Amino acid sequence: MNTSTETPTTDAEAKLDLNLDINETSSCGRHVTVTVPRSDIEKYFQKQFDTIVPKAEVPGFRVGKAPRNLIEKKFRKQVEDQVKGALLMDSLTQISESEVFSAISEPDLDYEQVTVPEEGDLKFEFNIEVRPDFEMPKWKGLKIQRPEYDFTDADVEAELAKLSEQFSTLEPVEDKVEAGDYIEANITTRLDGKDISSASDVSIQVLPSLSMADGMIEDFDKLIIGAQAEEKRTTKVTVNEFSENLELAGKELEVEFEILDVKRRGGDGVEGLAEKTGMDMDELRTRIKEGLSSRLEYRQREVVRDQISKTLTESASWELPPDLLRRQSGRELERASIEMRRSGFSDQEIREQENRTRSNILERTETMLREHFILERIAEEENVEETEADYTAEIARIAAQQNDSPRRVRARLERSGQMDSLRNMIIEGKVIEMITDAASFEATEYEQEKKSTVEAIDFFAAGKLTHIPEAKYEGGEAEPIPGMQHERE
Repeated sequence: MNTSTETPTTDAEAKLDLNLDINETSSCGRHVTVTVPRSDIEKYFQKQFDTIVPKAEVPGFRVGKAPRNLIEKKFRKQVEDQVKGALLMDSLTQISESEVFSAISEPDLDYEQVTVPEEGDLKFEFNIEVRPDFEMPKWKGLKIQRPEYDFTDADVEAELAKLSEQFSTLEPVEDKVEAGDYIEANITTRLDGKDISSASDVSIQVLPSLSMADGMIEDFDKLIIGAQAEEKRTTKVTVNEFSENLELAGKELEVEFEILDVKRRGGDGVEGLAEKTGMDMDELRTRIKEGLSSRLEYRQREVVRDQISKTLTESASWELPPDLLRRQSGRELERASIEMRRSGFSDQEIREQENRTRSNILERTETMLREHFILERIAEEENVEETEADYTAEIARIAAQQNDSPRRVRARLERSGQMDSLRNMIIEGKVIEMITDAASFEATEYEQEKKSTVEAIDFFAAGKLTHIPEAKYEGGEAEPIPGMQHERE
């Protein structure tokens, strides 16, 4: 699809008389050729010289008294680069504000390849990812199933026993490793005898499966049980597609565990848990019941959202660029992590979910991104927006679950760049609430979580990049082109 259009020129002094040739390269891709007429180029030169002439220093003339034509000739090359920068910035700003498409990335523009001609119009081109055009699915009046459950005292006592085990003291033992023990180990991965990645003094519980950030080891317990300190055990792991090291994605690596120490849970019991938390038993049981209810609400949201997502995206067959999916996969992990954190899940549970999500992250991201585009459209059409009160409430909820202060939680989110993900969660949550308010529900049985058989560690078998190369922009600095802002993501 190839279209040619002119941007609006309601304000003759402020607007450029741009001509756009937009070629649809894919459902989310556009190749844009921009033509800036000579008349606009000359206006920008004149504007620059109007600033320079009164202050120009030219030998043989007093400051600001040299003939304009002499100044224009002398400073033309210097001014040309300033004009180019201003024209590109203003052109991209105007294109963005004209809403000829909704950009979801910065334009892929080679600044150095753009030159201002001595005669004729200026032309430049770029590729950009945009929100696809699609027909809105029906979102009102959906029929949705939702799990329901009333927690009993027995549920609370079972959770109390599980927590008392988790918070009990880890004590070193001289025995061989048994199921459920913990090991301190050095981990090294290799390919063809060459070291790829390593980590020291990693604490690992010996469970049937070991989940790494970019791979899964099954029968981990069988590998480690019976070993002792100072022994080494070796197995294989296949690097998944989410790996930051794309060259190793799909390859099988050797993994060596050098066991440094063996530890076992002590018998602190429920009383020990109460002492460590600083709460009496009644308060502890109340907090546990609140936590169980919060997890149920999380599960309800996930089940409802999965059904809504499936309904909304079943006709969304537009192609999504692989690069876009890979970039957005990190946002999907952030969203899922924040959602679990605000619902009171432990760091270990969140890490396990993150590692599990990474194993099929591109497929999951494809569904979530399609859903995101649809929810954003609904938000725009229904004028749904986030407020500072929304941020305050969500941050307060996370802080309460983590027993931390809202100020420190906000600072962490801002430092880690997760405020955008929190914004997404707020907007999408409001739209999901609109959809659920207009839906009818059928109660289903709630299946409580079973004791996990997976140990999750934050270790990348294929290595984790410490620097990601960025596109360069004028002068070697990595900067976005001003004026072409990301769509709300």
